[in-house]
Amino acid sequence: MSKTREEKSQIVEQLKENFQKAQSVILTDYKGLTVEDETALRKKFREAGAKYEVIKNTLAERAAKEIGIEGIENFLTGTTAAAYGFDDPVTPAKILAEYAKEHEQIKVKGGIVNGKVVGIDEINVLAELPPKEQLIAKMLGSMQAPIFGLAGALSGILRKLLYALNAISEAKKA
Repeated sequence: MSKTREEKSQIVEQLKENFQKAQSVILTDYKGLTVEDETALRKKFREAGAKYEVIKNTLAERAAKEIGIEGIENFLTGTTAAAYGFDDPVTPAKILAEYAKEHEQIKVKGGIVNGKVVGIDEINVLAELPPKEQLIAKMLGSMQAPIFGLAGALSGILRKLLYALNAISEAKKA
């Protein structure tokens, strides 16, 4: 049953909103996945705070054009599903890479990361990145290292001064 013009325009509006809100949108070919496999994949995305949905190529292309995203039409062929990462751009790439190891049917086509159209290579690099929390922890650690080094150096100077004063005090007593 075909959708009415109004239903299609609502879908386009929803796609536009998702494309703009998401930090990453990864387009996949899901042909050959069973309903159970796809349901399990959707569940993994929900648990991670992301979203996975089957999209219609023509409507997705129209939505992308309306918000100024060029070049996405190259990836909108065949069966297409979109994985959205709203909080973390790495999450959808990681979930899909992990899932593709067990299910060869799912293939990444390309996507959008922070408003820029990217290919498979960039998405594979994204999938290999550590989680956001780990990256933040590494950055904070490297920011704190010089401060801890300075604190250690200053405490060493104070300690040597105390040893010297203590030695002078002992020498005067003797």
